[in-house]
Amino acid sequence: MFKKDFLWGSASAAYQVEGAIDVDGKGPSIWDVWAHIDGKTFEGTNGDIACDHYHRFKEDVQLMKKMGLKAYRFSISWPRIMPKGKGEINQKGIEFYSNLIDELLSNDIVPVVTLYHWDLPQALQDLYSGWLSPEIVDDFTHYSSVCFDHFGDRVKHWIVMNEPNIFTQLGYILQIHPPGINDPYMYLKSYHHTALAHANTVKKYKSLNQGGIIGSSIAFGPGYAQNDEEKDALDHYNATGPWWFMDSYMKGEYPKLALDFYANKGCLPKFKDEDMKLLKEGAELTDFIGINYYQTAMVKGHDEQGHEQVKNPNVRHTDWGWAIDPDGLYYGLKLLKERYNKPVIISENGLGAYDSLTDSGQIIDDYRIEFLSEHIEACEKAVNEGVDLLAYMTWSFTDLLSWLNGYKKRYGFVYIDFDNEGLKRIKKKSFDWYKNVIERNGL
Repeated sequence: MFKKDFLWGSASAAYQVEGAIDVDGKGPSIWDVWAHIDGKTFEGTNGDIACDHYHRFKEDVQLMKKMGLKAYRFSISWPRIMPKGKGEINQKGIEFYSNLIDELLSNDIVPVVTLYHWDLPQALQDLYSGWLSPEIVDDFTHYSSVCFDHFGDRVKHWIVMNEPNIFTQLGYILQIHPPGINDPYMYLKSYHHTALAHANTVKKYKSLNQGGIIGSSIAFGPGYAQNDEEKDALDHYNATGPWWFMDSYMKGEYPKLALDFYANKGCLPKFKDEDMKLLKEGAELTDFIGINYYQTAMVKGHDEQGHEQVKNPNVRHTDWGWAIDPDGLYYGLKLLKERYNKPVIISENGLGAYDSLTDSGQIIDDYRIEFLSEHIEACEKAVNEGVDLLAYMTWSFTDLLSWLNGYKKRYGFVYIDFDNEGLKRIKKKSFDWYKNVIERNGL
């Protein structure tokens, strides 16, 4: 059974929904620049307009109210608050998020605020290469402090980082996110700086005694060995994957197996003693584990890399080849309880699909209802076995811009007609289904 005050929610990110990229004093982000470089995004799509949530947030909140949403997770755009990443504060940006927060609260929806969802101010990328510089830790903490000062009286749920493991891997290994680099040393260094920024920001928030809770959200993909002989490959996957990402945030340390592996490859940065002390302090003060769960991984051994991922023949897959594995969510939640024993917020879970309108103007997304239903059942099973689950946030509330798949890949309960200027909002079949889930508290 879910708690009476369980937060049934849905989520978005500033760059993917807001639009208005150069309106009311907002500075450019790395995504505003990246998306306008030829060949960097799917079909040349960008977030210049996106869902136009910046101008239509009241309309969107009314749809949330009709659904009975208990919580809405959204991100604050750093360059909308501080156009150059530091220094001047943009009062119009403060005003926008303040109005959004008030609108949510007046409709009995809890605001869950993410401080960083990938839209780094371009000015800081230009100044000191962004996440590659330790300078970013203090600048990010200061930006966060501005948000706490202006919104902390009303916001009591804070997520510091969103999927730092994804934006560092895609940006510093795979070259498909900004800054488009392939360098394992830079990947590890940039990730370390996200962990330091998390820890420092958590310490700052706790010093203010604002009475809320704070953590970060990691993309979490529990792993399976392909067979019983592949335990070493699974150990390697966990050490360089989930536990590398989470231990730094939740324990203030890195797994020894992974430290040795990266040292042998010659790409391990030197971690200062004061860095590790800060990570420990931040981990002790972190209130919850945020996870974005979409799929599991299956691994087998590989001489050079320690493991490689293979397709799991035991599960279904999405149109984009992602494993559909609700049992993996249950398994993962149990692993997290055993390893960290902290409350958990599922900050993202959802199905990206090719939704289409019927001749009568409906979207019959039974496949999404099935996906979410199975994953909610997995959550309930874990809760019944002692996992302290605080919230379940679907990705996403409305359709939005996908970082890698443009406007083709749809996740929302609300269809947006991106082909027409009106950006009409249309409720999908899953909208009323989730409304019923919320009304019945998951029963």
